[in-house]
Amino acid sequence: QVHLLESGGGLVQTGDSLRLSCAVSGRSFSTYTMGWFRQAPGKEREIVAALSMNGRTTYYADFVKGRFTISGDDAKNTVSLQMNGLKPEDTDLYFCAATIRNSVKPPFDYWGQGTQVTVSS
Repeated sequence: QVHLLESGGGLVQTGDSLRLSCAVSGRSFSTYTMGWFRQAPGKEREIVAALSMNGRTTYYADFVKGRFTISGDDAKNTVSLQMNGLKPEDTDLYFCAATIRNSVKPPFDYWGQGTQVTVSS
């Protein structure tokens, strides 16, 4: 069983940057496909970015391409989401997720509790 714990959310202004981290416990994150999702109240959860098991493949939603970067740190067993050029529409609850499937596309099997990102205009 894998446990995921997100951190790094907060309140920022338009154009600012944030770095979200997902601490993975139980197994090495490299044995999973890892992803970041986000969800606004009353809306469906949507994928933001994903990182394949071997780290060679990444996936980004069109609305974050060129602004967000997903990466893994083997030493810390963490997966991060660097978010640059934040916009008010990026305001959401962000979740870390993992799957044993070798695919960067949903569905994912394991979820963290989420970390709130709020971008003021």
